Amino acid sequence: MIINLVGKLWKKLPKSARTFVARRMQVTFTASAAGIIVNEDGKVLLANHVLRPASGWGVPGGFLEFGEQSEAAFRREVREETGIDVHDVQLYRVRTFKRHIEVMFTAKGTATPRSAAARSRSWRGSGRTNCRRRWLSTSNL
Repeated sequence: MIINLVGKLWKKLPKSARTFVARRMQVTFTASAAGIIVNEDGKVLLANHVLRPASGWGVPGGFLEFGEQSEAAFRREVREETGIDVHDVQLYRVRTFKRHIEVMFTAKGTATPRSAAARSRSWRGSGRTNCRRRWLSTSNL
């Protein structure tokens, strides 16, 4: 409930204000880990986060915690956001945006986090993060 309120307020802030807050929390730089997850049907997992204003659907992921390795952060974020565990994780690329480092992975995951009903429609994870997620065919991307 509180994350929804914070998410709504966060989305209303101008980009410069969000950047300002992020830079105050991470003084030198920020780092995130995200990835492209494919299931056994060849579908890609996408998420629509409450804290990513105007970005729409994207790959699951998030910020690294202090002392955390990027692959561990990727696995943790996916588990928190979707409830699934990924396997066959491979480094895809690392890129920078000003003072932000983004580490991207590819991985495989199961089509359902908790039930077969999640195969073709959106569902919400049970972790700390509140976002919708969906498996989509690459022809729909």
